[in-house]
Amino acid sequence: MSREKGTPKTGGRQSGTPNKVTTDLRQWVNDVLNKNQKQFERDLKKLEPQQRVTILEKMLVYALPKMQSVEAKIDLNQLSDEQLNTIIKELTKEI
Repeated sequence: MSREKGTPKTGGRQSGTPNKVTTDLRQWVNDVLNKNQKQFERDLKKLEPQQRVTILEKMLVYALPKMQSVEAKIDLNQLSDEQLNTIIKELTKEI
């Protein structure tokens, strides 16, 4: 039975507390990969390139966090000439 809308939450995990099952699963996957690294590398070499890329792509979600796009809204009319020049210099550094 669910609680009525608007009533405070009672029990369960505190907000921000990591899920223990997820943490344990990630640790287990890391342990399996670390302990079987040589065998896993040999097995990967036996796969076709397409299969190898698919496997590596699936594994990356356990090792690297997903990147999120960031949007910046700046009113350029409110910036001074000095601030605009600084932004232009920073943006053209990489070109």
